[in-house]
This record gives sequence, structure tokens and C-alpha cells, in this order.
Amino acid sequence: MAKRFRDLVAKMPPESQRRIHEGAQILLAEMELGDLRKTLRLSQEKIAAVLQVKQSGISKLEQRRDVLLSTLRKYIEALGGELEIAARFPEGTVRINQFTEEDPSQVPLFRTQTPVP
Repeated sequence: MAKRFRDLVAKMPPESQRRIHEGAQILLAEMELGDLRKTLRLSQEKIAAVLQVKQSGISKLEQRRDVLLSTLRKYIEALGGELEIAARFPEGTVRINQFTEEDPSQVPLFRTQTPVP
């Protein structure tokens, strides 16, 4: 019978438990969109249904390196979260509030690039 990781950790000395917890927090602090969705135990199909797009659109979104803020916000909200934009400086971190949400019924999830005349 397999043992649960949680039970194994509980038997470790407090210092080992602390290091494991800190390591887990570092891993959870940074992750790609697809990994975040999987961690939350959500499928691409479920997110696609919430956003009213095809599953393939979610797959493509999760692979992109350049995403519109409105698209990213909708994806994060579909996961149950809230997107915040912040800038870090030596003096401290500033939350950027310029990017307020537009009327969601007026903003397409995936915008096509239009050639500039």
C-alpha cells in the first residue's frame, strides 16, 4: 500500500518539515499557466467551457509567451483567481492599477492582429 507524502512528512523532524514547506512555497510562487491549471485540478475543457472557446484555444494560450492582459485576466478568473500587475523596484513593489477591466461583453477573448495601414 502506498503511503501519502503528507504522512511521511509528518514523521520528519520539524526542521525538515520547515524546509519542505519552504521549498513547496517557492515552487508554487512561480509556475506556467498550464501547471497552475493542473495544480488546481482543472481541465482545459472545463476552462474552455467557462470562457466559451474551444479546448484547442486554451492549449494555445497556455503555450504563448506574449498574451493580451484582457485574455490573461479572463483565464485567471476562469481558474478562480484575480490578476494583479505589480512592478518591483529596489525601493519597493508598486501595484499597477491602470489596467482596469473593460466591459467583458465588449472584449473578445482572442483578438486577431489587424495590419496597420
